[in-house]
Amino acid sequence: MLLDTSGLMCLFDKRKTRHPHAIEHYNSAHRRLTHNYVLAEFVALAISRRAPRSEALQFVEALVTSSEVEVIWVDKDLHQRSVQFLKQRQDKSWSLCDAVSFVTMQEHLIIEALTTDRDFEQAGLVKLLD
Repeated sequence: MLLDTSGLMCLFDKRKTRHPHAIEHYNSAHRRLTHNYVLAEFVALAISRRAPRSEALQFVEALVTSSEVEVIWVDKDLHQRSVQFLKQRQDKSWSLCDAVSFVTMQEHLIIEALTTDRDFEQAGLVKLLD
């Protein structure tokens, strides 16, 4: 499964009503994948929601060093493929971070995302959190 920004927020913030479901999905996944654009977006979101910066950064560091999570580092080629993906779908309001997720999921044959973002369903993927 791909770990998206909103899914990471549900894992991170124990006060979230979706936290138990996020933990359940995370623990049951055979494969966990994310990318550094999601991590950057997560830090910005956590800070905007007034989470302690040090805790958000520790959470991201734990993901990066975890043997349970594969982090894809977006290079120039993946970035450009994702921009092209967006150019071909200008009727959608998807972000570049979303496009990187969709391209990555397609290339890694992943259909499920730990996310609350409906854009994943719009892209024909499975959103695991309501």
